[in-house]
Amino acid sequence: MNWSSKDITLFNAEREYIDTAVIPLMHVALDDGIKRAAEQGEFIQLLSVHLERQFKGRILVLPPFTYFKEPDYKRDELIDWSKRAKEAGFSYVFYLTSDPKWKALNKDLLGSLIYIPSIPLENMDEHYKHSVIDNQLKSLIEDIIKAWQIEND
Repeated sequence: MNWSSKDITLFNAEREYIDTAVIPLMHVALDDGIKRAAEQGEFIQLLSVHLERQFKGRILVLPPFTYFKEPDYKRDELIDWSKRAKEAGFSYVFYLTSDPKWKALNKDLLGSLIYIPSIPLENMDEHYKHSVIDNQLKSLIEDIIKAWQIEND
């Protein structure tokens, strides 16, 4: 489910079945890194949309967690998001990112970090763009299913 009033109405009715929160991590830059940050953001947003379609009724995709500075400046705030998700009843919290800097903080986080290098989508045909995302989605789905299985073993 997405962060929309329509989906949240359904989420409230089906809450007992939705045990996973997905938090897209998006770097915002207004300097020389603006284009790369935008590419990563576009990629993660599109990946989140496709992921939600695959697991509708099991996951809630939260609004993107955005940050300007290095990830370590926002680590505590992200941990707070995770705590709140756990308190709200989510058994699993996944972070989606294309920013490799988050990998160094993975051990400190309260959820599962999934790093997927972004692919520039800017000049791709729409059909090809979605095909590329679907290919990336396969490994993402495997990672999520493994995490669910580990927790249940």
